[in-house]
Amino acid sequence: MRKVIKKFPHTKWSDLAAYNLLDNQLCGDWQGQSKCPERETEIYEKYVHEHPQSPKAAEALYNAASRQAALIQIYKTENDASRSQQAKSKATTLANEVAKNYPDSSWANRALLLAYMVEQNIPTYGGAPE
Repeated sequence: MRKVIKKFPHTKWSDLAAYNLLDNQLCGDWQGQSKCPERETEIYEKYVHEHPQSPKAAEALYNAASRQAALIQIYKTENDASRSQQAKSKATTLANEVAKNYPDSSWANRALLLAYMVEQNIPTYGGAPE
């Protein structure tokens, strides 16, 4: 992947290769802790910032929004209501950004559904609310 990025910089192919390299930076199992989805949000946002024309930009931004949506519940389990509210706001903002910036992608509808779920306090991670 790194060779593709080096040989074909600023192309669709280098953008896709860079996206595939993100897997090496992701946590895998979050174990219900906030540090992994926080870090993954940053990774995906950085990718979108560095590769705004990438075919995977909408997906990466959606992934960042879904991590923030998951953080809403995780912060609640950590008894951190203020950070939960911040995550809710950021998840909504990111999801709406997907729909606005990439309206023709299949991720736009998913992002709108995610934004609706967040706004209606429907958990996107973990069990049902108590």
